[in-house]
Amino acid sequence: MPVSVIKDFIEKSRLKSPWLVHFDCGSCNGCDIEVLACLTPLYDVERFGILNIGNPKHADMLLVTGTVNHRNKKVLKNLYDQMPHPKVVLALGACGTSGGVFREAYNVVGGVDKVIPVDVYVPGCAVKPEAIIDGVVTALGRLAEKRAEASASAKE
Repeated sequence: MPVSVIKDFIEKSRLKSPWLVHFDCGSCNGCDIEVLACLTPLYDVERFGILNIGNPKHADMLLVTGTVNHRNKKVLKNLYDQMPHPKVVLALGACGTSGGVFREAYNVVGGVDKVIPVDVYVPGCAVKPEAIIDGVVTALGRLAEKRAEASASAKE
């Protein structure tokens, strides 16, 4: 079997079972509870092949909740840099997208996009599990685009 066929199979499989890592920058934990609710039997995202893992070196997606501050921006950037390419980032909640109610605080940098590039914004306070699942599906489309771009540039 040719290597290209195997690589294509693996790439298609990775789109059908994304692995994601969740990072809480620190806030009220409302969005974190909703992310965990996605793993409960009511929503059961694992039936779609979505796995929440703890190692960024194996993750396809980075879910970020909470407001980025000066203490955690280096950790967030480090997590992002450890993820393999291509990767997508989801900013969850009002705090992740803009800093939320904490955006005027002296220690707050702002939303996630002030530190790393964001592909999908999921608004809400706190974000509903349905919105998180929709955001992950949108991110899967963006991930497929990034993989197609990477394979097209590799063939050139």
